[in-house]
Amino acid sequence: QLTLVESGGGLVQPGGSLRLSCAASGFTSDRYAIGWFRHAPGKEREGVSCISRGDGTTYYADSVKGRFTISRDNAKNMVYLQMNSLKPEDTAFYFCAAGEWVRDSNWSDGSWYDYWGQGTQVTVSS
Repeated sequence: QLTLVESGGGLVQPGGSLRLSCAASGFTSDRYAIGWFRHAPGKEREGVSCISRGDGTTYYADSVKGRFTISRDNAKNMVYLQMNSLKPEDTAFYFCAAGEWVRDSNWSDGSWYDYWGQGTQVTVSS
């Protein structure tokens, strides 16, 4: 069974930080690109960040560049999303996803991902 489980969400004040974790099981995560997506009420799902398989190239949405950092620990089959300088507009449900055929041209398109986690809520509010 191939599964992804997110953790680390919660309530944080504007300007604060959170680190989301994505635990992969049932497969070797370094064979897949791992992406983070978010979905806020009334908005479309948005690709936030991705780390490629192989050389670990990273990609970010313009809205999070310079604030979010994605990383992976292949030995632990984990991918992390460090989120700093959080803003109220970052409030959303965050998902990690794994895709075997994700490339730099399609990393933010969720249709290229094969496996999805259940998600974790991030709320940025004072």
